[in-house]
Amino acid sequence: MIKKLYRSWKVRKKILITGGAGFIGFHLARHLKSAGHEVFLADNHIRGVRDSDFLELISDGQISSTEVDLLALDDTISLGEGFDAIFHLAAIIGVRHVQERPYDVLVHNTRMLENVISLAQSQRRSCRLLFASTSEVYAGTLKTFDLPIPTAEDSALTVTPLDLPRTSYMLSKIMGEAMVQHSGVPFTIFRPHNIYGPRMGLAHVIPEQLKKAFAASTGDAIPVFSPEHKRAFCFVDDAVEMLARMAFNDACQGATLNLGTQTPEVSIRELAQMCVEVSGKRLTLDECPPTPGSPARRAPDMRTTAKLLDYGVKVGLRKGIRRTWVWYLENVFEADGLTAQ
Repeated sequence: MIKKLYRSWKVRKKILITGGAGFIGFHLARHLKSAGHEVFLADNHIRGVRDSDFLELISDGQISSTEVDLLALDDTISLGEGFDAIFHLAAIIGVRHVQERPYDVLVHNTRMLENVISLAQSQRRSCRLLFASTSEVYAGTLKTFDLPIPTAEDSALTVTPLDLPRTSYMLSKIMGEAMVQHSGVPFTIFRPHNIYGPRMGLAHVIPEQLKKAFAASTGDAIPVFSPEHKRAFCFVDDAVEMLARMAFNDACQGATLNLGTQTPEVSIRELAQMCVEVSGKRLTLDECPPTPGSPARRAPDMRTTAKLLDYGVKVGLRKGIRRTWVWYLENVFEADGLTAQ
């Protein structure tokens, strides 16, 4: 039955991706393009860069890209009609941005979603809205109560103290989930967990550790923060395959799903050592204190997602890190190329 439901997404569809120049948006667009779908990208390019990969993606005219301000309702509605699915990935994200602009995070993330919901409601035919939430929605429960790990989607959500800037991002996404739930449009909510890969910027643990390894000389010690903390990482190719399967699977309509990998869980120490190994250098690790606000353990329970999508991840962590290293080496570290901040 699951495989039968999944077949429908392979029929050519018209798909909009907001935040389409960003990390997941770019890889999703490339994946959907290769499957023969008609793909439209909307981005303001404040964070999503026009690098060589992005320019190549849109160069043959098979993907349309529009610079748009999603805070403006008229501009959002002008993106058009006839969409079968809208992936809403656009948001203010990143620890630095959240710490510096918590009010904007709350207001802008909510307003953008409100306008995208209006766009989905204006479609002439049924249109699935796929909303990118976050694994951060579990952070308050982890901090205050006994949160099961791996964490299932039906876990109770608790908000961290409202005066903490970091709460703003979590709260904007919890509010977003509620808005989508009550919008009256067909929807799927997904909560990404530690998705990584080429072109994700540098403000994430894997590219950060790869950059440290690149800059170090043989015999150096490179710093590793939160070495005891554990995570389960998912390569972006697996993540976008799951997203594509969610979009037109009837069983995923109205569902809230984790997006990521349940196993293996690795410590940040083990992860940093893998980054050193793929660099080919002989380096040691200088273990540093935990990063403030970083949870000691995070891993999604992927049983529901795997069952609905009939999919298991294909790219192992070591292979994914190696592929990420090669991309950063060729496009950023040695070439001094563009990357998201």
